[in-house]
Amino acid sequence: MSPAEDERSLPLPERWPRASKFALSACAAAVAELVTFPLDLTKTRLQIQGEAAVRRDGAAGGQAVPYRGMLRTAAGIAQEEGVRKLWQGATPAVYRHIVYTGVRMVTYEHLRDSVLGRAEGESFPLWKAVVGGMSAGAIGQFFASPTDLVKVQMQMEGKRKLEGKPLRFRGVHHAFLKILSEGGVRGLWAGWVPNVQRAALVNMGDLTTYDSVKHFLLLNTTLVDNSVTHSVSSVCSGLVAAVLGTPADVVKTRIMNQPRDKQGRGLLYKSSMDCLIQTAQGEGFMSLYKGFMPTWMRMAPWSLVFWLTYEQIRRMWGVTSF
Repeated sequence: MSPAEDERSLPLPERWPRASKFALSACAAAVAELVTFPLDLTKTRLQIQGEAAVRRDGAAGGQAVPYRGMLRTAAGIAQEEGVRKLWQGATPAVYRHIVYTGVRMVTYEHLRDSVLGRAEGESFPLWKAVVGGMSAGAIGQFFASPTDLVKVQMQMEGKRKLEGKPLRFRGVHHAFLKILSEGGVRGLWAGWVPNVQRAALVNMGDLTTYDSVKHFLLLNTTLVDNSVTHSVSSVCSGLVAAVLGTPADVVKTRIMNQPRDKQGRGLLYKSSMDCLIQTAQGEGFMSLYKGFMPTWMRMAPWSLVFWLTYEQIRRMWGVTSF
């Protein structure tokens, strides 16, 4: 049998390992995203409420929106806009995670195993896991930033309708085309800097924590590589990711949702640092943690669903455990 025939006889994961891992992680992320998406919508609405720059510039028509908290915000969306609106923006969110999660997972494993040199069955220095997690998150989010922009703006459409404002988009593809026509290609990457910053911090919490906790448990306890170990590791990763990522997430959401001029420049904030300063000065430091509870309550089940699904899918397809 020739080498070409030998290669064709190999299982798909062995012929195209990175492409297979990309597809498997994207499938697991899509499942986790759909299950937990209502909490993401609630988080986004909370992060926009009470925005000091909007009140100052009168961009909201001078009408302040009451800060209602997580449960009342979610209930309000369901009552005022309909239960289906809790999944408004889910389509671009799934698109985003196909790109974002696929790229970050493949990038992290490549960096961890090939560049940073982790050996199987040995401890992995925390600083290397941090470098790998932050780098993978930043790279993945840069590629996925246009889909994240569309997701954030579509999540705010229900609020615009209640305020008597015209809807901006008819659907996901219309949103992409409108943003592209108004701001050009650069417009699709509006807010990419805080987006990438947030992703680096979140993945320092998510990928780094999951990988470090999982291998610590396997090396130092009697636990084996099963669902119990995956669950404990994912709960830890969700909490750390929420603590590290929420301030950057607030900044990212506000920059992406702000009105823009004809050149695509933001009318409220000059940069992510300007948004951070305005938010902290105008609303207090804790405003940077607006939406923390739904962020954490979403990240915890998201991490649990994703990691359990991903590890099981890898096992079913004959791919080694993460």
